[in-house]
Amino acid sequence: MSNNPVAIAAPYGRKKTARSITVLDLFAGAGGLTQGFYAASPRFVTERAVEFEPAAAASFAATFGDKVYPGPIQDWLVNETVPEVDIVIGGPPCQGFSQLGKQDPDDVRNQLWRPYAEALRRAKPKYFIVENVPAFGKSQQLQDFRDAIGEDGAIGDYSFQWHVLNAADYGAPQARKRAILIGHRRDLSFPGFPMPTHIGRHRTVRQALKNVISEVSATTLPERTTQYAGRNFAGPFRTSELHLSRDYAELSLNRFVNIPAGGNRFDLPESLLARCWKEHKSGSGDVMGRMHWDRPSVTVRTEFFKPEKGRYLHPTEHRAITHLEAAKLQGFPDDRLWVGSKTAIAKQIGNAVPTALGRAIAEQLLLHF
Repeated sequence: MSNNPVAIAAPYGRKKTARSITVLDLFAGAGGLTQGFYAASPRFVTERAVEFEPAAAASFAATFGDKVYPGPIQDWLVNETVPEVDIVIGGPPCQGFSQLGKQDPDDVRNQLWRPYAEALRRAKPKYFIVENVPAFGKSQQLQDFRDAIGEDGAIGDYSFQWHVLNAADYGAPQARKRAILIGHRRDLSFPGFPMPTHIGRHRTVRQALKNVISEVSATTLPERTTQYAGRNFAGPFRTSELHLSRDYAELSLNRFVNIPAGGNRFDLPESLLARCWKEHKSGSGDVMGRMHWDRPSVTVRTEFFKPEKGRYLHPTEHRAITHLEAAKLQGFPDDRLWVGSKTAIAKQIGNAVPTALGRAIAEQLLLHF
């Protein structure tokens, strides 16, 4: 890889004006929610963002400008003055109670709502957004957050409502359900949840990938480095540069060839089954499954490049979807920038909120400014 770092550009950098609606993005990741807000209106401007993962913070800075505190939110609350803003957005990590995880109630990540609440107290926003996995709606953490928000709580000036929204209902070519909390200052009315716009006419994988060439041979990122927060990273790379496959073993390729359109591991002959599949004849039909051209995709997770993790095979090609295709299913534009290794960028893509859902929420809030 080149030893000559390149300067980070910011294709979506914005400056605050008198009409700006200022936003504080906590647990920002690479900026999925911010991407949706920026798509909704030029009035939304990031005042500050906070992100723990260095590569994700670098991707946010490369795309939206160097407005990121690259470290834990607890350190940020100690080291900086929290700016007063119009809106606070963010999704505290969900691994502690995600249905895909161990659902450990004592997982330290379950307590990250506390610094989020403290940031709310200091930022004094008109509105705030929390997004998380649907299981958050039944968690003790939500009840604790509700108690803190209550009239006798630490941030009793606020109230909120929550609902599970499906990104596909708002124009994302992906069936991804998220618990969305919308909070407001008690002297303001509840802004409401966005009305679904695509029920009965969901966007499909075919529509999302219509301009993407199916054949792909590249497996490595371009040789490019950049510096951020005193460290060297691979990148930045445009979304359009992420059409990358993998070097598959012969066994994997033989499996792919034997999986028909819409099929999965249950279509494989006995000779190509892994031992665990032979022993478990039931279970998820998404494992080693092909995406359907004319439906929304399944939820794009952080390991979408591994077909054994879900329905991530291309509808017709004998490979998993590429980083570019995953980014398209999340709604990211071709010119936004990514920093980090292939694995790090996949994690950023998979952890993001689909931009269509973020945009719908932002447009709903915009009605109240």
